[in-house]
Amino acid sequence: MNDTVQTAVIGVTGYAGAELARLLLHHPRLKGKPPVFAGRMDQRDAERGGIPLREIHPELADSKGSGNLRLQPFSWELLADLDVQVLFLATPHEQSRTWVPEALARGIRVIDLSGAWRLKEAANRAVYAFEDEGAEKAGEIQAQAVYGMPELHRRSIAGAKLVANPGCYSTAVILPLKPLVAPGMVDTEHGIVADSKSGVSGAGKAPTPKTHFMYAADNLSAYGVFTHRHTGELLEQIGIGADSIVFAPHLLPIPRGILSTIYVKFRTPLKRADVMHAYRSFFTHSPMVRLHEHGLPQIQHVVRTSYADIGFQLSPDGTRAVIVSCLDNLLKGASSQAVQNLNVMLGWEESEGLE
Repeated sequence: MNDTVQTAVIGVTGYAGAELARLLLHHPRLKGKPPVFAGRMDQRDAERGGIPLREIHPELADSKGSGNLRLQPFSWELLADLDVQVLFLATPHEQSRTWVPEALARGIRVIDLSGAWRLKEAANRAVYAFEDEGAEKAGEIQAQAVYGMPELHRRSIAGAKLVANPGCYSTAVILPLKPLVAPGMVDTEHGIVADSKSGVSGAGKAPTPKTHFMYAADNLSAYGVFTHRHTGELLEQIGIGADSIVFAPHLLPIPRGILSTIYVKFRTPLKRADVMHAYRSFFTHSPMVRLHEHGLPQIQHVVRTSYADIGFQLSPDGTRAVIVSCLDNLLKGASSQAVQNLNVMLGWEESEGLE
């Protein structure tokens, strides 16, 4: 078990990066060892030694001086001089494809929040059109990447050098489905429908016409049906074929949060106790998943928390279920799941710094 570790974050300027910084700055195991924040910057900022964190995220300034920490000009020499052992990448996919090989070659363990290394199958990765697709080195790294969902891959994450943090939508669909599909309870031939709705921050910080206030406010729109890049994660991690699920993402006019309503048919009629037993058994050692005994979860229950909430209702004849899962897309859908992975990698309590 590691008592402490030096971490670094690349990509702190984004929404998920800000949440990651907040969690690491307040993590009880990292007291006295704040993260190194590094990134690219213009010549003026580089010459003044970087940008104070308080100028990027004023909300992170506190009485302990966190706001005085600086986003420094990135270099591998900087990480080596500061003895960085775990690197968080909250970077674009292609940037992660470039930097992960170098980090691993230098003996730095990586938790990557992008989609660069999540997918094992080339057909599923095609949506990203990676320039190094098919290259021998990329294949070697992909083979050692572990999908970073502790509820599914806790043991593999513990020894991983590269953890591929899951997508936000993926987390909100895989967690409620895997415990029921894995034991064969769901009739996958009948088909599964996952209707998911996310707040605007899920699209990232860079503005687009469809995340503009005038488009998103007072609106609800579907997008990426049959083409969303998180679909491959659902297929690989739940263990189903593309013809077994319809995944329909929607944009909600709220800042953050995801609600997924999932419709399934069972192979045989089930009682509520049967379904609840499957969930309880699967999540016995999963402190960041909360099961609703009664009623269904709502976004307001999870926003700004690190939990994923799951609830369900059965049809009167027990042959069908409507499952609802909720999480904060910037936390359990991104940054707090990354910290959860850090805890598992280092042998700490999985929920440490998250509750």
